[in-house]
Amino acid sequence: MVWALLWSCLASLGTLAAAQRVQSPPQQAGPKVHITPGSAAAVPGGVTPHAPPPATAKPLPPTGGPGIPEVPLLKKNVNLVLVPVVITDPLNRMVTGLQKRFFSVYENRVPQKIESFSSEDAPISVGVVFDSSGSMSDKIQKSRDALIDFFKTANPQDQFFLVDFADEPRLLCSFTSNIDQIEDSVTFLQPRGRTALLDAIYLSLEEMRYAKYPRKALLIISDGGDNHSRYSERDVLRVVQEADVQIYGIGLYDPRGERATPEEIAGPALLDKITEATGGKTFEIHDIDELADTATKIGIELRNQYVLGYAPSDTKPDGKWRKITVKLHPPPGLPPLTVSARTGYYGPRQ
Repeated sequence: MVWALLWSCLASLGTLAAAQRVQSPPQQAGPKVHITPGSAAAVPGGVTPHAPPPATAKPLPPTGGPGIPEVPLLKKNVNLVLVPVVITDPLNRMVTGLQKRFFSVYENRVPQKIESFSSEDAPISVGVVFDSSGSMSDKIQKSRDALIDFFKTANPQDQFFLVDFADEPRLLCSFTSNIDQIEDSVTFLQPRGRTALLDAIYLSLEEMRYAKYPRKALLIISDGGDNHSRYSERDVLRVVQEADVQIYGIGLYDPRGERATPEEIAGPALLDKITEATGGKTFEIHDIDELADTATKIGIELRNQYVLGYAPSDTKPDGKWRKITVKLHPPPGLPPLTVSARTGYYGPRQ
């Protein structure tokens, strides 16, 4: 009798619970948009940096005939164009959590269908371009420390290479996931010589052909303008625009009144032009103690971007410049937002 009564009670409770589930369907959650706090020394936005997993110099590729040798970083047989996008608010804080439907992409003012959309921390191939010229003598240790802070934001699957430059660029460490190898290579660098920045960027884009991942970036740490490169600004800018590589710069410039040469005066504008053409940016450092925080901020930004992919509707192999425009249609309630993305690319050639 007791067992029958107990069984009857349990059955009644099960019926009541099932009825409650039917009467209270789960509510669909709306999009959660998150604005990352400002660039404090600590990692903002609740992002936990992954622990990193526990050289031979390579010469600059020779020029061949008129112009510059082609760096086929944007594969002509791949139809999908990837566009990394960073969204910031009026206080320059990153905005994450936006969905695909809030974005639209145009190529030469023609709307494109977004075929792929990602905002996850996917692995990335990164090249570090490190200034070891003589003018870095009082900044090189802080630059080493900043690089270590940059690596603290890395994904364990990320891969890196290191190019340093003075009178000429050198590939000190080819692609590796062993961050200790990169840090050891930087430790023994001694400042000397002049500044071949443009040659170093060119060599780095050449090395980027061996990248494992579709997302690729360069981080340039330098204190001034170019004064010893074989390649011109025009040459390198063309290669940068052809490459599917996002470039960030950290500019350790002297105060404007203390820049002694025309190259030093033109240095900030040069680095700005190169980075902005790729959808990246240059952070100008006025206080050397800000260097580590800035490197951390760049690392977080690289790993919290939106990546839009589209197959161009224009399939002509004309090799012409194609302008990319990304527009944002955010949900109501957000402040005015800024969109940073690559400005375009050169189409395929026959």
